Amino acid sequence: MLQPRDTDDFSYNIYNQYGNNMMAPVGPVGIIPLTGSAVFADSVNYYLGRRRTEYLEQLPDLGATNPGFIRHDYRIPVNTFRFSSGEGKAVIGNTVRGHDLFILVDVMNFSCTYKMHGLINHMSPDDHYQDLKRTILAISGKARRINVIMPFLYESRQHKRNSRESLDCAYMLEELYSLGVENIITFDAHDDRVANAIPTSGFESIPSAYQIIKSLVNTTPDLHICGDTMMVVSPDEGGISRAMYYASMLGVPLGTFYKRRDYTQVVNGRNPIIAHEFLGDTVEGMDIIVVDDMISSGDSMLDIARELKSRKANRIFCATTFGLFTDGLEHFNQAYEQGLITKVFATNLIYRRPELLAAPWFQDVNMAKFTALLIDAINHDASLSKLVDPTEKIRKLLDNVPYCDIN
Repeated sequence: MLQPRDTDDFSYNIYNQYGNNMMAPVGPVGIIPLTGSAVFADSVNYYLGRRRTEYLEQLPDLGATNPGFIRHDYRIPVNTFRFSSGEGKAVIGNTVRGHDLFILVDVMNFSCTYKMHGLINHMSPDDHYQDLKRTILAISGKARRINVIMPFLYESRQHKRNSRESLDCAYMLEELYSLGVENIITFDAHDDRVANAIPTSGFESIPSAYQIIKSLVNTTPDLHICGDTMMVVSPDEGGISRAMYYASMLGVPLGTFYKRRDYTQVVNGRNPIIAHEFLGDTVEGMDIIVVDDMISSGDSMLDIARELKSRKANRIFCATTFGLFTDGLEHFNQAYEQGLITKVFATNLIYRRPELLAAPWFQDVNMAKFTALLIDAINHDASLSKLVDPTEKIRKLLDNVPYCDIN
C-alpha cells in the first residue's frame, strides 16, 4: 500500500479510498501562473510532478490511461502585457483545450511593474484582478474546467457593509462565477462568510494553521507547549475564532485584545485606534503566540507586543498567513532589537520582498507542497475534508513534540 512520506502527504488518501479504481482526473492539469506568481508556481509544479511520479509505484498504467497525467511541466505560459497607454491584454502560449486549469494569482505582488505614458507603475490588486479576468477571457471556453487559486482574497477586507460603501469582495466572487470559474481556492479568508455571495459555486478558504505550527515547532527547539508556559492571543475581536482554534489544538489558554476606537473621526477610511485593551489571565513569564490572518502595516501587532511585554510576557511569536508589511520593515527591525518580538511566521503564498526574507526575525512558511496536493485532489474530484480540516495532522505533529502537554 502506498505510504505517506510525511504528515503533509495527502494523495495516498486518494489511493486508499479508491484503490485500483481511483477516480480518473477531470482532465490534464494546467497551471497558469499570472504575473507575480511565477516563483510560487515553480515550486507547486515541482511538488505536483514529484507526487504524481509516486503514483506510478502503485498504478504503473495510470499514465497510459490518462494522457497528460504525468508531465515534466504542468505550467502553461500566459503573457499579460500592457500597451504604452496602460491598456492590456492576455495571450495564452499553449493550448488549454480539455484541460483542468488552475490559475494562480497573487493580487498583493506590488513588485510587478509596467510602463504607462513613459512612467513606471507598480501593479495594484486591481491590476492583478484585471489580468485574471483577461486570462479567463483568453481561455475562450476551451478548457474542461477553470479553477482560481487566489491565496489573498481580492478586497477581502471590504466584505461587509457598514454604511454607504461598496461590497467589492462579494461582487468579485459573483463576477468570477459569471465568467465560468467553478472553484475558487483561497487561504484564511478575512471572513469566509463572503462565500454566501456564490452559494452554488465551489469556494474553499483553506487554513494554514498546520504549516505555521509545524514551522514554529521545528524552528524553536526549546518551545514548551503547556498551559502554564504558553498562551495564544488574538489581536482583536474579529480574529478570536482563529486564535481559539490554535489555543484548543495546543491546549493552552486564550487571551484577546479589543480595539478602543475614536468614533468621532475617520482617518484613512477608519476610526483611529485609541488603545488596545486586553482580556485574559496573566501573561507573566509566558511565551505568547499572537495569531492573525495578516500583518498589514504591523502597527497594531507591535502595539500589542509592547502591551504584552509591559505585562512581563516572555517571548512573543507572531503567526500570520500574509505578511504584507506595507509600511516597510524598519519598525519591526527596531522591535526585534529591543526584544519586543522573537519571530514572525508568515507563508510564501504571496510576494515577500528580499529584505523581509533576510530579516533575522522572519520565518518563511512554505505552502507550495500543500497547494500541489490541493490541485491533485481537486483534479481527482476527491474529498478535501482532510486538507480543509488540519486537526488530525496537528495532533499527530504534537504527539511527537517534546515538552508538549495538550491534555
